[in-house]
Amino acid sequence: MVNKPLVSVVIATYNMAAYVLLAVKSVLDQTYKNTEVIIVDDGSTDDTREALKTYLNDPRVRYLFQKNKGQAAAKNYGVRESQGEYVAFLDGDDMWAPEKLDVQIPLFLNSEAVGLVYSRVLYIDEIGKELSVADNELFRGRVSGPLLIRNFIGFGTCVVRKECFDRLGGFEERLRMGIDYELWLRFSTRYDFDYVDLPLLRYRLWPGQMSKNFRGRYLNGIEIMKNFLQEFPGAVDKDTENEAWAHTYVGFGQCVKSIDRRLGQALKLYLRALGHKPGYLPAWRAIITAILNLEKHASL
Repeated sequence: MVNKPLVSVVIATYNMAAYVLLAVKSVLDQTYKNTEVIIVDDGSTDDTREALKTYLNDPRVRYLFQKNKGQAAAKNYGVRESQGEYVAFLDGDDMWAPEKLDVQIPLFLNSEAVGLVYSRVLYIDEIGKELSVADNELFRGRVSGPLLIRNFIGFGTCVVRKECFDRLGGFEERLRMGIDYELWLRFSTRYDFDYVDLPLLRYRLWPGQMSKNFRGRYLNGIEIMKNFLQEFPGAVDKDTENEAWAHTYVGFGQCVKSIDRRLGQALKLYLRALGHKPGYLPAWRAIITAILNLEKHASL
């Protein structure tokens, strides 16, 4: 197809029989037609295969099963099997807007420097009811600095030039969480990123979701940041690095305070943030709020 390069869509899934059919359908219903769908079943014990039966005879769809090895291994398997010039990702419980690939692929065709194109996220609940659109700031170009401060890229929004994997490797399989964050940081050292300012991913929120494990998420994120800064010295300037640490420790502290109700530990994290950036206002605000709450409870 003229100006319609093949896009390989990797859907790594584990025990998502209730939703995975909708995920696959949202890819096959794309207005951009030159796609292949690679479903990697990471050892599901539910009736995922039966749920997908409708699509298993579709020539655009391949179903691959592996013993449970984790999401990074499943995604890497899908990337290795992909034939497209571009690789896109979708989790088994999420869905795409029909025009997603049609509006993202031209950004690659406009610049060979672009390695990844992402978009905004629309949150939905368990039954698909629309909740809200993420309104976080988006960045384009060389994004290592802002990306180190916060991961602003929704995983299922991404389309990646296959060349990125060939040059810089795949997902880090020893990580339990944050595998996309680690990979995007690595890719950001070599390639430009771009985005479409539209909510092209419908991201499902449901109880028990792994992303709700805030402590594991922050601890993995801290490890990823440390490793990135060691592996790519000079990729970001020192001021940005300090802001990234300050932002991370304040966010960690806020979760510890609000979810674990451990104010003392939260205060230590706020102070650690100030150790990296003494004038970091969010840390000072968090400390003042925590102290005021302490005084309020003491007076009751």
